[in-house]
Amino acid sequence: MSLEKFFLNRENSLFVIIDIQEKLAKVMERRESVIENVLHLIELSKLLSIPVVLTEQYPKGLGQTVEAIRNAIAEYKPIEKMSFNCCDEEKFLEAIESYGRKNIVLTGMETHICVLQTALGLLKRGYNVHVVADGVCSRSYENHLTGLEFMRDAGAVITCTETVLFQHLGVAGTPEFKVISQRIK
Repeated sequence: MSLEKFFLNRENSLFVIIDIQEKLAKVMERRESVIENVLHLIELSKLLSIPVVLTEQYPKGLGQTVEAIRNAIAEYKPIEKMSFNCCDEEKFLEAIESYGRKNIVLTGMETHICVLQTALGLLKRGYNVHVVADGVCSRSYENHLTGLEFMRDAGAVITCTETVLFQHLGVAGTPEFKVISQRIK
C-alpha cells in the first residue's frame, strides 16, 4: 500500500465545504463544533493559500451557507447544486480540476448523504479524499458514523481538524503555527 495519499501539504491540498447551510444546520446536533472546526480550516486556508470550494444544495430551500462561514471565507462564491454528489455538477468538477490538486479535504453536511456521495465520486476520479470526521455531521450520530465507515471502506482517509491543521503546518514556531495554535486553545 502506498502511503502517499496520507500526506497533506499546502501545495497539494484543496478544501471542499459541502452544504453547511442555514436551514440544514439548524437540525444538526453537532453544528456548533462542526462550524468551529471548519472555521479553523478556513483560517488555515487563508494563511497557507489553500484553495477552498464551497457548495450549496438547493439554496432556495435550504438557505445560504451559514453566516459565520460566509463571513470567514476568502471569496464567497458557492457552487449551487441539486445533486447529492457534487461530482455530478459540471461547475464543481471544473472548479476542483482548475486547481490541479490531488488531495481533497472534505467537510460539510450530511456525512452519510452529500459528503459520502461526493467522496465516492472523487475517489472514482482518482483523488485522495480526506474526510474531517469532526468537520462533518448528520442529523443522527448513527448515520454520521455509518457514513464515515462507508467512506473509510471505500478508500477515503478519515481524519480530524487538528490532524489536518498540523499536517499542513509541518513545524512549530512559524507565524502561521502561532495563529492556528491560538485559535484551537
